Amino acid sequence: MADPDHRIDLVSAPAVVLASGSPRRKELLAQLGVRFASAAPDVDETPHAGERAVDYVRRVAAAKVLAVAAPPDTLVIAADTTVEIDGDILAKPADGADAAVMLRRLSARTHQVHTGVALRRGADRAAEVVTSLVTFSPLTPAMVEWYVATGEPLDKAGAYALQGAGGVFVERVQGSVSNVVGLPLATVVRLAHRLGVDLLTHRR
Repeated sequence: MADPDHRIDLVSAPAVVLASGSPRRKELLAQLGVRFASAAPDVDETPHAGERAVDYVRRVAAAKVLAVAAPPDTLVIAADTTVEIDGDILAKPADGADAAVMLRRLSARTHQVHTGVALRRGADRAAEVVTSLVTFSPLTPAMVEWYVATGEPLDKAGAYALQGAGGVFVERVQGSVSNVVGLPLATVVRLAHRLGVDLLTHRR
């Protein structure tokens, strides 16, 4: 069910609903000039034992897009993002110490950022997983300590934000940059078009 604080008016709901409470995803979708409502879905995001990262984000995004009620003709957009390195899922850190462990692990290496994207319009659905490669510069203990002290890593998968202070650690991104932030815009636009919605002109 949707967060009670983000209930959708089923009579006057706009044509697009973002099934997310993430400020970053809201900002990305707003960059397209899309008029939308947002609703934070109540979904268990715990990875299953042995679950691959791509399967994890695909499953959670699919659950999110179904967890938000909306009129039949409304386009619902959901996404879930995680970081993978050495086959392991790096979710949001439990605390500063956990964040420091993740950052040291990412230091001077390339990792994968996966976002599962799921769209629904009535009974029609479209979904895809987008992967970007992110390369970190070498991090000194002082750099890790500084970044953890900012508090920014604590609610970010992989313990960093490309669009924030954590961007100083990123040497290179291969693939979609908006995917690393949390919503691969090119994929969202393409999948929406498949469901009959032109997000760039907001035609239904």
